[in-house]
Amino acid sequence: MQHSHLQARLTISSPLPPSPKSYLPRRRFPYPLQTHHLIMPKQHDPEAISNFLAEQRDEAPVELQHTFLTFEDLWDRKLWHQLTDTLLEYFSNPETASQRLSIYNTFIISFADKINQLKLVKLALGASAQITDDNERSQFLQTLATRVDKPDSEDAHVYTITELASVYLRLGEKSKAREQLDKAQKTLDQFDFVENIVHAAFYRVNADYFQTEGDYTSYYRNSLLYLACTEEEELTKEEQQHRAYDLAIAALVSDTIHNFGELLLHPILNVLESPHPQSWLRDLVFAFNRGDLAAFDKMSNNLSKDPILESHRLFLWQKINLAALTELVFKRPPHDRAMTFKTISQETKVQPDEIEHLIMKALSLGLLRGKIDQVAGIAKINWVQPKVLGQDQIEGMRHRLKEWDSNVNDLGHWIEGVGKDVWAA
Repeated sequence: MQHSHLQARLTISSPLPPSPKSYLPRRRFPYPLQTHHLIMPKQHDPEAISNFLAEQRDEAPVELQHTFLTFEDLWDRKLWHQLTDTLLEYFSNPETASQRLSIYNTFIISFADKINQLKLVKLALGASAQITDDNERSQFLQTLATRVDKPDSEDAHVYTITELASVYLRLGEKSKAREQLDKAQKTLDQFDFVENIVHAAFYRVNADYFQTEGDYTSYYRNSLLYLACTEEEELTKEEQQHRAYDLAIAALVSDTIHNFGELLLHPILNVLESPHPQSWLRDLVFAFNRGDLAAFDKMSNNLSKDPILESHRLFLWQKINLAALTELVFKRPPHDRAMTFKTISQETKVQPDEIEHLIMKALSLGLLRGKIDQVAGIAKINWVQPKVLGQDQIEGMRHRLKEWDSNVNDLGHWIEGVGKDVWAA
């Protein structure tokens, strides 16, 4: 059946001449879904493009139908930048999801080489969301990666292969995912500047990869880098909650992360605040930060709610003992950091015969610096790793500063008293 042309056009004055009609051979589109009911226009065929846009206009929500008049007008006048931005805005509307793949395969592909390639990838990724089979989606993205693999569009290529790696992860093909991520990393390292969206995609997928590998430290670091490249409002509430939960788990079970400052200061952790059912996890992270053994004992029953925490129960006990030791040292003034093993045992609840091993572990991890007198059973600590302070810890520091100020004043008065004869002379 012959499709009617659009009956109306936007009238926009332009010094550009009308586009010449050129009839090129019918191209093979990289992804054939839903083409059975579409007009597949020849590239730059105004009549076929017009017919296709008319069909899509009729399928669009009523309030968005006028956008197709804008599409055709901008396409006719070769205003590629304006057309690209208008398409991006259209694709950002959730109600357009069912049309994106058809528009990409039939319309956008006809001028794909004329627009910003990173924006082309954004449009293509929006279209690929309509593909429910990950094997077919990987084929779509491989074709896209080949299209944008050019010296002047390396950022677009990185963005594409990063998303391809994400699909490979869902398919369980981790070696292929790692290969694409390594390629992306190599290219990113050569950039002086790249848009946040590219870095964000890389860190997100890299974090997902390390999570599947059980590498909690790398997951934690890449997730925080991802959040640093992403505005909070770009994540749904559900995404924020999942990310906060996974970050908290990673921070707790990592064998190298003992300073939770970056996580504690990030607003994403606030999504787990009470009355959220997993608020106990947020409280547990704060308990670890201040080395609060009593709070850990109180919340330890919650560990069984998560299989990862449950399997690390003994490790978590050892880790919070380290936190309690560093907190004990931190609370003491620098001149009073020579502590007996007995004192440390009382504060950390660790058995006296295990105290030496605990201190050596803290020294080897770089949490403390100092010496151990094994004969006298004394640890002499001269440095403790800085960390983010909670409200109670800040209050404790305030008291120590007041005490220091008082001691300085007392020393000044004593010097003034014993040195009167000297001052007089």
